[in-house]
Amino acid sequence: MGGIRTAGDLVLRMQLARGMRIDEAKSYVAEKLGVAPLELSDCLVMRETREALDIGYSMPGPGAAKGLEAKVRIANVLGIKINSVEQFKRKTGLR
Repeated sequence: MGGIRTAGDLVLRMQLARGMRIDEAKSYVAEKLGVAPLELSDCLVMRETREALDIGYSMPGPGAAKGLEAKVRIANVLGIKINSVEQFKRKTGLR
C-alpha cells in the first residue's frame, strides 16, 4: 500500500494518532471511507474515493483540495486531530 495514490497515508495516520495495529487501522480507514479493506490498495478505487471525499489525491485538478485543505478534510473524515490543522485553526480563530 502506497501513499496518496492509495490509502497508505491514511492508515499510517491512524497508526500514529491512535496507536492502532496495521490490520485495525486498515479496517477503521476502510469503514470511514466506505470501501472494503482490500480496496485500500487499489489505485483506481482510491482515486475515485479520494476525489468524491475531496481529501487529496495525486495530480489534483483545478478546485480540488490540496495541502492544508485536504488535511482538514482528512481529519474530519477519520475523526482525528492533525497537529498542523489544529495550529491553523488556533492561528485563524476557526473551530
